[in-house]
Amino acid sequence: MTLAQRAFERLQAWPDLTSGPASCGTGRALRSVRDEIVHFHSDRDVDLHLTHRAIQRFHYDLGGSSAIRMVPGSRWVTVHLDCDADVDLLLSLVSIALKAHQTRPPADLPSKCNFHRVTVLPRSTARDL
Repeated sequence: MTLAQRAFERLQAWPDLTSGPASCGTGRALRSVRDEIVHFHSDRDVDLHLTHRAIQRFHYDLGGSSAIRMVPGSRWVTVHLDCDADVDLLLSLVSIALKAHQTRPPADLPSKCNFHRVTVLPRSTARDL
């Protein structure tokens, strides 16, 4: 079982999330009543939908993680799952995303996920650059 499959199964059990196809057309999504929250695109890459306010609040923490990739102007962050700690990070961020989407202003409309906008290098390759 891949890390993404393990994370998907754990999150699918959460009562506030339901599964379905990702709106971008690639992979599976988990959504709240209001918004898509997570897109599982591959065995290792997951896009997480945060709000503008949540990204501003956690920008430095997100940018400091080797598992996180951000695209300027996007309200989605890409989480690259390389180890169990990355799965735990994803679960924590999904909890933050659910809370953020409950209080999101109506003007903060959903945006497209980062699929095909982020290239994630394996950690061993990234260290060599």
